[in-house]
Amino acid sequence: MTPLSPSVRSEVGQLDAVLVHRPGEELRRVTPSNMERLLFDELLWVEHAQAEHDAFTELLRAQGVEVLELTDLLAEVVADAAAARALVDRHITDTTCGPGAVDAARHYVLEATPTELVSRLIAGITHEEAGDIDGLVAAVAAPGDPLLEPLPNLVFTRDASAWIGEGVVLSPMHRSARRRETDLLRTLYREHPRFVGAPVWFGGQLIDRHPATFEGGDVLVVGARGLAIGLSERTSPAGVETLAARLFEAGVVDRILAVELPKVRAAMHLDTVVTQVDVDAFITYPQMTQASRTFQLIRRGEHGVHVVDGPDLIHGLAWAAGLDHARVIEPSLSAIRAEREQWNDANNTLALRPGEVVAYERNVATNEILADAGITVHTIPSYELPRGRGGPRCMSCPVVRRALP
Repeated sequence: MTPLSPSVRSEVGQLDAVLVHRPGEELRRVTPSNMERLLFDELLWVEHAQAEHDAFTELLRAQGVEVLELTDLLAEVVADAAAARALVDRHITDTTCGPGAVDAARHYVLEATPTELVSRLIAGITHEEAGDIDGLVAAVAAPGDPLLEPLPNLVFTRDASAWIGEGVVLSPMHRSARRRETDLLRTLYREHPRFVGAPVWFGGQLIDRHPATFEGGDVLVVGARGLAIGLSERTSPAGVETLAARLFEAGVVDRILAVELPKVRAAMHLDTVVTQVDVDAFITYPQMTQASRTFQLIRRGEHGVHVVDGPDLIHGLAWAAGLDHARVIEPSLSAIRAEREQWNDANNTLALRPGEVVAYERNVATNEILADAGITVHTIPSYELPRGRGGPRCMSCPVVRRALP
């Protein structure tokens, strides 16, 4: 059977193919001393996190979704020796490891099988693994210090890239701890036969665009011709305006709603406070969305972006989605219960099809409210994965969604 070509023009159309990454050795390298730098609040029990992720992907497959594993696809790319060398040379450099360690670190990675090569780039490299190395970096290193930092946030595949229409945007990530993730996705989309030829709307070149940043968790494809994008702690106004200009110029979308969010950890991305659960329905966290300013972006001339103040969030989402109206599902919980569930990604749902979503089982009250609103909720185990501050939507990058009728 020929794989379906990438295309995403909805948040809730039938999900046919999704890209994921099963958490691995990189999470075991998060420690109390480095977890803040690596953007973690807690240490995960890795074996349990893997079991929960397995339950997530098993549910997706049972619902007819093709699950694409990032490590497997990248291993197919680096089975070509030239591709492997090019990828390793981009990640292991004088500036990541120090000149005295580059040769040893590259040798350690390149001697591995294709699957293990990818795993080593994701898990990072310790000084001990690189072996006998020279230079200042090695001289000042303490036992256990990384020579190449791990990528424990890669489990959240939504962030480093996002498919919009028939093309993809590659995220210029806000935090340096995550920027290597984007190049892994860039390599995959540029060189794997499954994606070759798909247009890259933004991020095709390995150029540091900081501080103009945006991340995929802030991008909601709310309609065939419209997006909502969060102005969060990790997505900047310059990043959104630049992305909007590219998408308008390419004719991908007509309308973009920019949503200003509080610059706090609990509202890391737009999809932590609002997601679409049906053709006309959104679940929101009112404590953070009621006061959110919105801005309506449309094309101006050949290359410009016209911006006007937008309406309240739900009317703005309806405008972006091309709907006459939209309904909002707002959990009417006590302030304490609502804050606890939102922290555990209660609003971070992944739609399988219109009116049918995947959610964490621990958010009992929010799931009941969704069910009462007519939404079918499939739950997955959630003891460990929520400690990474991401839900089912964060852990999935849709590659193929069927267009809504």
